[in-house]
Amino acid sequence: QLKKAKLHVEKAIKEKKIFALQGPYPIIRRLLRARGWVERKLPRKGRQLKQQLGGQKKQQLEETPSDGGGERGQAVLSPHGGAQPSRGTTEPLHYPWPYNEEEEEDKEEKKDKEQCNEDPDDIHDLMSYLVRDQVPNFLWTIRLGNIDQELLQKVEVVNRYRRVHALSTKEGLCLSLQNLSWFEQVDPNTFFPRCYRLGIVEEEEAFIEDFRLTAARSLLKLALEKAGNGLVETEQPPKSNKRPGECMKLGQEGEPGSPLSPRVVEEALEVCEQHLGILGHQDIDRKTPSPCRSCIDWDHFLQDYYCVAHEGAELALSGAQREQCQDLLQRLGKQLPQLSIEGNRNIWILKPSAKSRGRGIICATRLQEVLELAQSYTAPSVCEWVVQKYVERPLTVFGTKFDIRQWFVVTDWKPLTVWFYRDCYLRFCSQPFSLHCLEPARHLCNVSIQKKYKTLQQDPRVPSDKTWSNKQFQAYLARLGRGDAWHQVLVPGMKAAILSALRCAQHQVGFRKGSFELFGADFLVGEDFQPWLLEINSCPTMSPSTAVTRRLCANVQRDTLSLVLDHKDNPSCSIGAFELLCKEAAMPTCLTVGLNLMVKGSSLKKP
Repeated sequence: QLKKAKLHVEKAIKEKKIFALQGPYPIIRRLLRARGWVERKLPRKGRQLKQQLGGQKKQQLEETPSDGGGERGQAVLSPHGGAQPSRGTTEPLHYPWPYNEEEEEDKEEKKDKEQCNEDPDDIHDLMSYLVRDQVPNFLWTIRLGNIDQELLQKVEVVNRYRRVHALSTKEGLCLSLQNLSWFEQVDPNTFFPRCYRLGIVEEEEAFIEDFRLTAARSLLKLALEKAGNGLVETEQPPKSNKRPGECMKLGQEGEPGSPLSPRVVEEALEVCEQHLGILGHQDIDRKTPSPCRSCIDWDHFLQDYYCVAHEGAELALSGAQREQCQDLLQRLGKQLPQLSIEGNRNIWILKPSAKSRGRGIICATRLQEVLELAQSYTAPSVCEWVVQKYVERPLTVFGTKFDIRQWFVVTDWKPLTVWFYRDCYLRFCSQPFSLHCLEPARHLCNVSIQKKYKTLQQDPRVPSDKTWSNKQFQAYLARLGRGDAWHQVLVPGMKAAILSALRCAQHQVGFRKGSFELFGADFLVGEDFQPWLLEINSCPTMSPSTAVTRRLCANVQRDTLSLVLDHKDNPSCSIGAFELLCKEAAMPTCLTVGLNLMVKGSSLKKP
């Protein structure tokens, strides 16, 4: 067995097939071993491997004191030939798992580790020991911070890039897309719901103004609906004996109120007319504050709006006002690409900027509630909150909300080279969609959130495991008579959104030649089948939770290895479901975003 292991190791070293793995990736380990690669085992975080080539390291390993008094975690050759920890530690070397400081992830990590533990394999342990001094040619890790930096610099191919926070955090993506106009003539409001960083004074003020304007538009929609126009479809709020201020936190409603004066409609019409003027740049030379901030008593108006939208109060609408409402909303629809998805309840979603798996996300419907929530959460690991307009009119399947997890790989940033994965999957909520009940079970599609809730579906056609493949979704669309929507609307929309996000973030990413990264983008689908980008995940989970994800996650890992290991030397090789989305021409480095490009001048006087 030793002779066989040495021959295999010699061949792997010659062919540069030494890999290191850190994280819950048993599929990657199995696929690389099947390709003839040999794994160099890495220690856990806190015992990071110090790269010491030559005989010094070998001597340390072979002369470990018998009482275990040497360096904690030193490896000795076990009787079975595997690399095992010395008697000074109980931490196994056969499967490294990085310690995670987030208590919320403990259960998820335990599940991942159980899935990744493999039966002892003496020959692989022995080969790992024999390559203990070799620099890996390939590294797949869940977190770059877990790897010794001296070692990392010598690895040829790594599955992560540095500084991807401009893309993979909610705050970073929000800021990057605000700068999109510097890179391409695309309006982010056509694919990314409006988003603001509440930790920034200017953006908090912009959010407050947006909330007020959205309330005014929503009131016009409600006025038309209550007048019997039928242009806006909403469900009736459930009855409740709770006070409005108390029930909103629970996603419930108060009793319908009494009719309100036509004055509130007049105020909404005035605000929307003023807003149209701003959109048409009629305010360029005005020195006074925005009329949207000062033309009405906003505190009083919002209270009236809450009565209509959340407490069932009636509105008195004249015929002239009805025509004005219709005309204004039609003109606003031509200027505001998100008018069709924002609904009439003015729901916003508050998110911690740097957390994943849906943790800490809250839906809110009142301005003061959003501002107070942002100020009340002061977790040390969160520096900012973002608030984003909730898509109130999503496409649902059998009355249930879903989102799409779409993979793509970046193999180069200079020039930008992106590969789109043709297969993806849908994640369903465990309870029917409702705007009158804002609990996570109805609105957050994250697997880690939905597994906490019992499935209570009114329609038995909703999948019991809460996942669908894209093929199943395409069959569903075909039954609706919209089989063309997938290839003509959804896929092109997702591709365009991914490219826009990458282009405005690419100059902030820590580029490393020869590396790559697999990302997972989450999309929501509107009633018109238009995809809306919610977030982009670095290092998306590969732990299967259903039969659908078990197959697709295994496939995308296999195809990713084919793409990054085989395609460069053999462009005609199979790369599975990947297709080249973009390979831009090499361009010189452009100006850094954030430069002050203000032009100062003086007015010209008439002679």
